[in-house]
Amino acid sequence: MSEPGEETQPDRAYDAVLLLGFGGPEGQDDVIPFLRNVTRGRGIPEERLETVATHYRAFGGVSPVNGQNRALRAALEAEFTDRGEPLPVYWGNRNWTPLLADTVRAASAAGHTRLLAITTSAYSSYSSCRQYREDIAGALTATGLDTTVHINAVRPYFDESGFVLPFVEGARAALARLAARGVPVDRTQVLFTTHSIPTADADRSGPRDAGWGTGGAYLAQHRAVAVAVMAALAEPGAAAPDAPQPAWSLAFQSRSGPPAMPWLEPDVNDALRALAADGTEAVVIVPIGFISDHMEVLWDLDTEAAATAASLGLAMERVATPGIHPAFVAALATLALARQHGPVLPGCPGGCCEKGAGRPAR
Repeated sequence: MSEPGEETQPDRAYDAVLLLGFGGPEGQDDVIPFLRNVTRGRGIPEERLETVATHYRAFGGVSPVNGQNRALRAALEAEFTDRGEPLPVYWGNRNWTPLLADTVRAASAAGHTRLLAITTSAYSSYSSCRQYREDIAGALTATGLDTTVHINAVRPYFDESGFVLPFVEGARAALARLAARGVPVDRTQVLFTTHSIPTADADRSGPRDAGWGTGGAYLAQHRAVAVAVMAALAEPGAAAPDAPQPAWSLAFQSRSGPPAMPWLEPDVNDALRALAADGTEAVVIVPIGFISDHMEVLWDLDTEAAATAASLGLAMERVATPGIHPAFVAALATLALARQHGPVLPGCPGGCCEKGAGRPAR
């Protein structure tokens, strides 16, 4: 049996790009329906949805992720045009308009039947990779276009230099601001953050039997990005000769599962408390798990984590996500064009990024 989202050879080269996102509400009336879409089939009570809804309502019920994706879509189209390969870029979501199935119908109606998908997540796991491939397969089946429209996806792009560079630049600037305030570097911590996922999902992330160890590819890939950022900060010319480097660690945020289910830890707020107890005076939060400043960044970091840091007397700087940084846009375009002119690669291998045992259906 083929894997969900297994890639098939299109008749000719790709004729469009599909930006595939999570989705988010665009007004107060959208918030609860959106959250119902996100949690469908998981038995989440309405009162829990109302609690989460307050995060969106604090920002007028508007998730910034849609504006970010509109900007990224426009930036990608401009990048393709500048390179002499004017591919149209479509945008579809998992949980809110424009929904993926509607986007597939629109692309087909416009004559585009060979699409290359770029997901708005850089890492390997069920929810950040395989589920998007399942979404693609489901949309093609739901629209009845599974025999006429081909959609392949680019690989996880966590290791692209254009994805890492914005975090390096942001962290360097944040450390400089703290130094200007007189905060000693040996009292400063670089705290990388990403979305927590069930530990069972993390352990199963990446190709089966690849020997990733605890946390699977998901954890290994995030650690690799953190190491790359710290290495860049220590490069010659990045700081004074022999200047000490701050310590770093990885924390998690935005947990949404039942208390009895193990998720990746420590939570960012717990990490801040532990750092303060150890004498840390300042923290630079680098949200490497996110490509744009969406709600889980604005609420979980800029609101909740910032409040925790303030209560502990910690100076806190939060680094921006890549967004439409030119290096990031260029990296995504390069990935797409490499697929456009290169061989079609095999789809996910059997067992890759499986859903963890006991995880609620989404």
